[in-house]
Amino acid sequence: MPSNAELQMRRIAAVPRGVSTMLPVFVEHADNATIRDADGNELIDFAGGIGVLNVGHRHPKVMAAVRDQLDRYTHTSFQVLPYEPYIALAEKLNAIVPTGRPNKTILMSTGAEAVENAVKIARVATGRPAIIAFAGAFHGRTAIGMALTGKYAPYKIGFGPLPAEVYHIPFPDPLHGTSEEESLTALRSLFKVTVEPGRVAAIILEPVQGEGGFNVAPAGFLRTLRGICDEHGILLIADEIQSGFGRTGRMFAIEHSGVPIDLMTIAKSLGGGFPISAVSGAAEIMDAVPPGGLGSTYAGSPLACAAALAVLEVMEEQDLLSASERLGDAMKRRLKDIHQADNSACLANIRGLGGMVAVDLVTESGAPDTAAARATIEAAARRHLVLLTCGPYANAIRFLMPLTIPDELFEEGMTRFADALREARLSAATAAVAGS
Repeated sequence: MPSNAELQMRRIAAVPRGVSTMLPVFVEHADNATIRDADGNELIDFAGGIGVLNVGHRHPKVMAAVRDQLDRYTHTSFQVLPYEPYIALAEKLNAIVPTGRPNKTILMSTGAEAVENAVKIARVATGRPAIIAFAGAFHGRTAIGMALTGKYAPYKIGFGPLPAEVYHIPFPDPLHGTSEEESLTALRSLFKVTVEPGRVAAIILEPVQGEGGFNVAPAGFLRTLRGICDEHGILLIADEIQSGFGRTGRMFAIEHSGVPIDLMTIAKSLGGGFPISAVSGAAEIMDAVPPGGLGSTYAGSPLACAAALAVLEVMEEQDLLSASERLGDAMKRRLKDIHQADNSACLANIRGLGGMVAVDLVTESGAPDTAAARATIEAAARRHLVLLTCGPYANAIRFLMPLTIPDELFEEGMTRFADALREARLSAATAAVAGS
């Protein structure tokens, strides 16, 4: 296989620069929470393909299910010739999505597709055009997904005009100065000044923001939001694309609050590495769209359906919900230990639910330290540890390792993280001295 350096040169020549890559490291093989790169290095994966691999790379049960399906058929398009795995997966999702009512499910291929279709369904079901989303949200890179996403750079630059009738309010995030009441006040002001509630089809939010910084929506805020939606006939859509499938210690993050939703978008770890997504929701809402109004050529691929059914079995058999809780506790404990061992590490705001954990890197004054986060990512890569940033200032390190990671590998990864932090800080101090 060509080396990392050779592949990077080919990548630069062949792939447009708009597709950014965190690290110039190319995958040759992967198993559970480890990756072997083109140079033969073994990396510890704390990124999980951006939250796609809660059951790990190439879980044996997932791979066996896909191989079995591969020997049967690979594609017909469900709208032309349907197949049982699609129905079986829809049945499984219908049983677990917390609407409190009978559910139905449509399968798609990507998270953005799920979001687009959730908006379409909400608009038809209510006969209303407007959608409300939150600052800091990420809902995809398609037209409606970009409009809903609550961050301009890099997702929206130059891509306008975006779809109309999409409005944003602040997400309740005390870390960045927004209380629950301030967020609710902004919503009420929006209703008075900008769009009447009778024109709003749905409010969409991530119960735990992903790209936005692993910010957790307070349970009380979600309950109040549910009440406002019920008062005005507005649908509540939970985007569980990154937070679902055990990441937070529940099947879905919204379950921590006990708040029922109307529609849910699902993707990422649903397929265990295979591209599949879903919109699940109350049957009377899902059935509002007439025949032919929903669909996609590759939606609900038989191979991906087989993978997703196996993922659900793995989650139950290996009790990955409990594993996520234990992993989250271990991460928070190690992060506190790292901070206490070296207060100059400038870690702050350790947060998250279950195994969905993040920590901010800040300056001595407490300001977001984007440069330190980037330097830490690069130092970790030199130690063969894969990490990701998130948050409005890209100064948060998020941890999305597989929930199946062995304890000793997790501990080794956290040790490498601590070493990377130390290297990044020392490099910054040396540069400061040299520049003075």
